[in-house]
Amino acid sequence: MTQDLFRQDAYQTECTAVVTAITDAGIVLDRTVFYPLGGGQAGDSGWLVLSDGTELAIADTRKGKDAEGKPTQDICHQPSPDGHIALSKLKQGDTVTARIDWARRHRLMRFHTTTHLLCHLVPQLVNGCSITPDYARLDFNMTDPLDKEALTAGIAALVAAGHPVAVGEISDAELDANPALVKSMSVSPPRGSGVVRTIRIGATDLIDLQPCGGTHVANTAEIGTVVVTKIEKKSASTRRVVLGFA
Repeated sequence: MTQDLFRQDAYQTECTAVVTAITDAGIVLDRTVFYPLGGGQAGDSGWLVLSDGTELAIADTRKGKDAEGKPTQDICHQPSPDGHIALSKLKQGDTVTARIDWARRHRLMRFHTTTHLLCHLVPQLVNGCSITPDYARLDFNMTDPLDKEALTAGIAALVAAGHPVAVGEISDAELDANPALVKSMSVSPPRGSGVVRTIRIGATDLIDLQPCGGTHVANTAEIGTVVVTKIEKKSASTRRVVLGFA
């Protein structure tokens, strides 16, 4: 089981960790700052720095799977294809420094937080999501048209307002009692531990509150300029909103 440090502090860029396994799926550590692909957000890339200073490039991060293909609590750091020399130096039990590509992660955090702002501006259920370092998109379950300029202006106003973004939690029972908090039709909140992680935007004014396991900035002002680059009609009941950095 990998301790997921990014859930407590999305701004932690590195940590020391012990290699617990080296598998075909990737390198498993006892703890990590690397976010694995999930909830629509891309997995982190970065480096594992070995004791002799050798840097092993990590191209992607994924959740582990058991023999039946079900997710486990392991997080697998997938080496870059050209990292075979550095990988050959690594063995189970070694201590390494896990260091994310911070510039890339920060772009993901800014985009992910913006998608929550979109959920406020477009109060419809989401049936698809993709968050990458270069763009983000949300697919809304709706038939009405959306206005690109109006959404861009709405995002800009929420960014300029500097709303705080806070990580919290609610119990499974509280979530069951408030099903409207779940805004995604395609991704269910992880259960089993008794509590569900939440993201709240806004202090006195509630902008958004929903279960979410991703990484986010601490204040909407940190997002910067994000614009709606495209709105598409993907089906009779789906409108896709694509975001980009200006």
